[in-house]
Amino acid sequence: MLHHGGPPDLAPHLLMRCSNRRLPRWLAVPVVLLMILCGATPVAAQDVPAAAEMADRLKACAACHGDEGRTVGDAYYPSIAGKPARYLYNQLVSFRDGRRQHRVMAAMLRTMSDRYLGAIATYYAARPHARQPAFEGATAEQLAIGERLTVAGDASRNIPPCQDCHGEQLTGVQPSIPGLRGLPTRYLDAQISAWKQGQRQAAAPDCMGKIARSLSGAEITAISAWLASQPYPDNAPPADRLPHEQLPIDCGGVLP
Repeated sequence: MLHHGGPPDLAPHLLMRCSNRRLPRWLAVPVVLLMILCGATPVAAQDVPAAAEMADRLKACAACHGDEGRTVGDAYYPSIAGKPARYLYNQLVSFRDGRRQHRVMAAMLRTMSDRYLGAIATYYAARPHARQPAFEGATAEQLAIGERLTVAGDASRNIPPCQDCHGEQLTGVQPSIPGLRGLPTRYLDAQISAWKQGQRQAAAPDCMGKIARSLSGAEITAISAWLASQPYPDNAPPADRLPHEQLPIDCGGVLP
């Protein structure tokens, strides 16, 4: 799940994998308040708050993403704490610029500068990840299919193992590849399906779109269920390098 771009002054190990689902009705009314609290006002390139102030500004984002970006349990919205900062930045830009579709995220981010989005990404990347309970609702058949595709892929369909891109422990790879563990099964299913349907896109060549289109709906559900059934390992930040030093498939916008 890869995106591209980024201001040149961001650190190499520089948000959000928000869902395409609507917010609950109770959260739809205070969107303007969320925008204000999250800093969604015109921000000049030099107007980037210090870390302590950024923490205060982002407290409202906990309504979906949990305390300091740590969503725990089977909630729909993803935990974003500890993700690679470049990946988080790319997602924020994609929501702002329309490559990812989410009404509330787009509204909150539309006036933010690249530099400000970089500060948000850096903040959440520095937070410790959430320890997630394992999903227990999958069938044995789903787990078998999901494990096979995740660990071994399917060479006959040019589907590489997820581990070859997202790291041996599937916790992501610096600076821009996200981890897949510790995410709710419903969120994973929705995002891979969005790639398959063309509702989510990345820079060409869009490797995730290509892979997702090769998967059936049942396989996407099985992969999501298996990933969510794996408990997040302790002390497992994103890896510093790919397992095989290079990607198994051409992907646009993945930094070396």
